[in-house]
Amino acid sequence: MKLNCVVVDDSSIQRMIIAKLVNNHPNLHLIGDFSNAIEARSCMSIHTVDLIFLDVEMPVISGFDFLDGLKIKPQIVFITSKAEYAMKAFDYDATDYLQKPIAIDRFNASVKRVMDLYMLKKENKEDEGEHIFIKSNLKKLKIFTSKIKWIEAFGDYVRVVTEEDSNLVLSTMKSFENDLSKEKFIRVHKSYIINIDKVERFNSKFAEIGLTKIPLSRNKKEDLVKALTFA
Repeated sequence: MKLNCVVVDDSSIQRMIIAKLVNNHPNLHLIGDFSNAIEARSCMSIHTVDLIFLDVEMPVISGFDFLDGLKIKPQIVFITSKAEYAMKAFDYDATDYLQKPIAIDRFNASVKRVMDLYMLKKENKEDEGEHIFIKSNLKKLKIFTSKIKWIEAFGDYVRVVTEEDSNLVLSTMKSFENDLSKEKFIRVHKSYIINIDKVERFNSKFAEIGLTKIPLSRNKKEDLVKALTFA
């Protein structure tokens, strides 16, 4: 995995040194190096940037002013020759702070900190995916909606079938219709709600999810076609 990086420093020598360190690191990809914040901001409007190596003291727009103007802030590693900026750097939620001249071991340690934080945020983001809670066998279960294959009426219960298992819930189909995204889930029969992302093929009578054929009501095929078209 490589993180997209930019280097922003008004010193051409420092930019060259940091750019070389970035290019030699297996987890970093240099998008560009810039002498001022205006050029960097223009680049970031086009490219996705995960990490900025940012000098604090720059003419016209300082590193801190540059961050104040960003709506979406990637990870920041501040670079400066003055230790007194360290506390303010962490007020800006910087991942790390490197003092010039930069030793390669210290640079690598900083990148490791960046990578660890990146992976942690990625895992947390996955954990916080769209989900619902269901109560089955007296237990409250968290179900990620992306893993639901279909929902089936089962007498007084509803059966929720996911990629891993299935659970019976004392509920109604209408309740699930209201709770689930109408962009991803469609009721194709009085007894079935399906996740359109899981549909592998369909005809006038059935929608197939894996080896299971889900019956389609006579007037639901057109709705399914529309849903799959815009999915």
